[in-house]
Amino acid sequence: MHLACLDLEGVLVPEIWINVALRTGIEELRLTTRDLPDYDELMRHRLAILDANGIGLPMIQKVIRGMGPLPGAADFLDWLRRRAQVVILSDTFYEFAMPLMAQLGYPALLCHRLDVADDRIVGYRLRQPDSKRAAVKAFHELNFRVVAAGDSYNDTGMLSEAEAGILINPPDNVVSDFPQFPVARSYDELRESFRSALGALD
Repeated sequence: MHLACLDLEGVLVPEIWINVALRTGIEELRLTTRDLPDYDELMRHRLAILDANGIGLPMIQKVIRGMGPLPGAADFLDWLRRRAQVVILSDTFYEFAMPLMAQLGYPALLCHRLDVADDRIVGYRLRQPDSKRAAVKAFHELNFRVVAAGDSYNDTGMLSEAEAGILINPPDNVVSDFPQFPVARSYDELRESFRSALGALD
């Protein structure tokens, strides 16, 4: 049995933090795992900025409610579901992601949780360290074979652990650091990469 594991932000939906940066005008919030590979460092940076600027969870959720999937994402996801079981492995948070999941037909999502007090984000709880790689390892223990796709540094663990890993619209620095992964620049190219990878597993 085959599984397709996908990152969420930058793959199926826009980057949430970049949209928050655009709405608030705070340029420092534009940083993502495309820029900083250390996720804990990135989140500490984000939470300090939110606290300093008095930005709470309701404002971020308002930004997210105004977002939608990337053009073509829903059609791609429907295509992929007809060929494999699909699981979204993301470093976002359930408090952010659920409105977007509704627009994608509620695929299975494994991500993290926020600690919130009086609408302020005061911390976060990772499901487990290196959770995307750990999830693929766990799927292997269940005798699944995995093809994975992502766009950032924090996806490379699951891409390496999977039988086949694909980068979709990655920045040049990620391509340079991880030349072993094929690169897709559109959903059409991603379909072909998945079709080839899944076919090789049969």
